[in-house]
Amino acid sequence: MKEIVCIICPNSCRLQVETEPELKVSGAKCKRGVEFAVQEIFDPRRSLTTTVKTIFPDYPVLSVRSSGDISKELIFPVMKEIRGFVLKRAVRIGEVVISNILDTGVDIIAT
Repeated sequence: MKEIVCIICPNSCRLQVETEPELKVSGAKCKRGVEFAVQEIFDPRRSLTTTVKTIFPDYPVLSVRSSGDISKELIFPVMKEIRGFVLKRAVRIGEVVISNILDTGVDIIAT
């Protein structure tokens, strides 16, 4: 059994998750907690915030974030891709900086 804390709503339910012999989630006060537990066990995802390098001396880095959640196993490969990227044009907040990074369906956008 694995215990996780749900972060979907302010209840912060302590969820107990059993995967053997079948999937069972207990401790959730709402169905979103059950969905979170299943996602966290089988395909944990995280949002990403970081910076990208630019060619502008006055602004050598730009803060960015992912437009959606990225599979936890892809965080380091995505960060490697971002580290190798240099922004060569002016952008506005919310504008896509890197489109569909590593074919994840997630964009990296200016913040």
